[in-house]
Parts: sequence; structure tokens; C-alpha cells
Amino acid sequence: MDAVNWNYPTAIRFGCGRVREIAEICRQLNISSPLVVTDPGLAQLPMTDNILASCRSEGLPTSLFSDIRANPTGSDVTAGNRLCREHAHDGVIALGGGSALDAGKAIATFAYQDCELWALEDIGDNWKRADQGRILPTVAIPTTAGTGSEVGRASVIVKQDEPRKVILFHPGMCPASVILDPELTISLPARLTAATGMDALSHNLEAYCSPVFHPMAAGIAAEGIRIIRDNLEQAVHDGSDLQARGQMLAASAMGATAFQRGLGAMHALAHPLGALYDAHHGTLNAVLMPYVLRANREAIEPVIAKLSRYLALDEGFESFFHWVVDLRMNIGIPNTLAELGIDESRMAEIGAMAVADPSASTNPIQFDARQYCDIGLAAVKGDLSG
Repeated sequence: MDAVNWNYPTAIRFGCGRVREIAEICRQLNISSPLVVTDPGLAQLPMTDNILASCRSEGLPTSLFSDIRANPTGSDVTAGNRLCREHAHDGVIALGGGSALDAGKAIATFAYQDCELWALEDIGDNWKRADQGRILPTVAIPTTAGTGSEVGRASVIVKQDEPRKVILFHPGMCPASVILDPELTISLPARLTAATGMDALSHNLEAYCSPVFHPMAAGIAAEGIRIIRDNLEQAVHDGSDLQARGQMLAASAMGATAFQRGLGAMHALAHPLGALYDAHHGTLNAVLMPYVLRANREAIEPVIAKLSRYLALDEGFESFFHWVVDLRMNIGIPNTLAELGIDESRMAEIGAMAVADPSASTNPIQFDARQYCDIGLAAVKGDLSG
């Protein structure tokens, strides 16, 4: 696999072993004392020790923060902010899956701000409340191929007192540099490879189906879906395949780039479900995917037919739909929300939360709370009749 550098939408170093360039990248970004932000599991692995040792050996005082939940909360970010200030860190290395990347980006954004965390909720021009000059540069190193948070300008954080997932946004939140190193994803278990890969598919697919005019994003999304079709099953069934792992990292970054066009009902439902049940975000999107496709069929059938031709499937909605269902089965994704311990009891509440979620605004059909509730109920029961 060739090592290459890209500059879209930010500076990206792609290839095996590129993580060893971390100290060089810090120096290029004028980071003299980085804070490594990761999750508790990764904090125990050699890759994290190696990054810390690499920075320290180059004379860069480096601390570690790993008190992050699977769905990071405002209190997680606040604790990271405190550590960042106490040690006067001037940059962040965010290492891990979406949780660590989102937390790291939020810490880099808010550690030295005067405004509170929730002031930058992605509504209108809220982002202007932050002082961009106080946002620390971030180096993002994903260890999963799913969220694409490494190239995103937003961070999803749980506001515990409500509870709901809040999308925090600022253009300066996008990491200044990204390392896509397939070797760092080798240890990811098959179950998480499947769930995060389906998350990448959900980003590309919802962006592709969005009604927003953004042909560049639509083109990226279509190619991202093709890459996932060709590589996800292989990455799940043979985790040591660096080619497949690298392709999935690329597709993940493509999905997050493409969803500048918007997301949709999968994410509008996954966000409240994740906030209320603390369920894995990628798994939720994977379970919800065919139910949302059925619900959106009337609006998306023509574009899905085009996508089917591009993917060399039999033309039409049904061929694509059955490919999604078969893919989920082949990689071990649950078919229902019930299998994740989610029942019908709060679905009306979730439907109301979904309507209010920013992702709902770019769904191809503007569902009301009752319709979102019905999609959720279908996903609990496993009803794909549409």
C-alpha cells in the first residue's frame, strides 16, 4: 500500500506506519506540548504508549487523558479541559474511534474558551460565539473506520441533564492534520469493524440521498459506498488485510466529507436512541438502515436506481435494499433494536426527539414525530414490509 498525502478537506497522511510521523506533525503545527485524548481501552494498548514515547523522545511534554465514555458527555469534556489547562497544553492528539475523536476535538475547542460548551450547539450562527484564536490545533488519528470525525467540523456530545446528544460546531474544530494508518485498525474486533463500517456506509448513503444540491459531496458519497461494498466484508472476516483496512479508512473519511450535504432519519433516530440507551452509534445506524430506506423509498427510488447501476447491482431500489440486508447479515449486524435491549416503551419520546434533531432537516422526506415513532417501532419488531 503506497503512502500518500491528501489535502482535502484537511491535511491527511495515508499509509501504513504513518503514525510514526506524529512528532514531526506536532512541530509543523507549532504544538510544543500535546495532550493525547483517547478512550480507556486504547489507553492500555501499546499504540498509545508508542505515541506518548515518540512525542516525549522529541522533547514534547505530553499528557494522557482517557476518562471518556462510549458516548462522551459534557462532564468528560470538562475534565479534559481542566487537565489541558493545568498542564498548559497547546495542542491535542485525538486517538481512537468516534468517541475519542469527538471528545478530543471538543477539548481542543473549549479548553481556553470563555463561552460554555453548549453555546456552540449547531444552530444558526452559534459558532461565532467562540474565539477561533483560542482553539488548539488537533491531530486526529482514527483507529476505527466509521465516524470520519477526523475530517469533521463538529463534535457530538451528550448533554446529561436532558439527556440528548448535542452537535457542537465550529469551522475551526476540523483537525489540522490527520493520520490514516491501517496498521492501527488491525486489533479492532470483527464486531466493531462491522458496526463502524456500517456507520461509514450510513454517512455516505444519507449524504448521497440528501435533497441538498452539492454534486461534489454526492460524487464522493457514491464512490465511498462502492469502496465499502468492495472491502467491508473482507475487513470483517480477515482483520489482518491491510488493503481492506486502508480502503475502509478512506471510505470513512469520505463519508464525513460527503455529509456536508446533510444526513437524515438514520441519524435523527440514532442520536436520541444513543443518548437514552447509551447504545453504540454505528450499530444503531446499521440496525436502522433498511427501515429508514423503506420509509424513504418514495423520495429516493430514482437516485438509488442510479446508485445500483454504479455498484453493478441489478437496477432498482429492491436490489440495493437487499444488498444492504444481506450485508448486515453477512457481517453479524443485529436485525432489530430489540436485540440491543431497546423496546417500544420510549419510542414516542424518541420520535419527538428525532424531529428536533438537526439531521432530520436533510432527510428526503420531512417525517413527523408519529412517523419517526413508527420507523422505530418497525425496527424494534423487525418489520421490513414497509
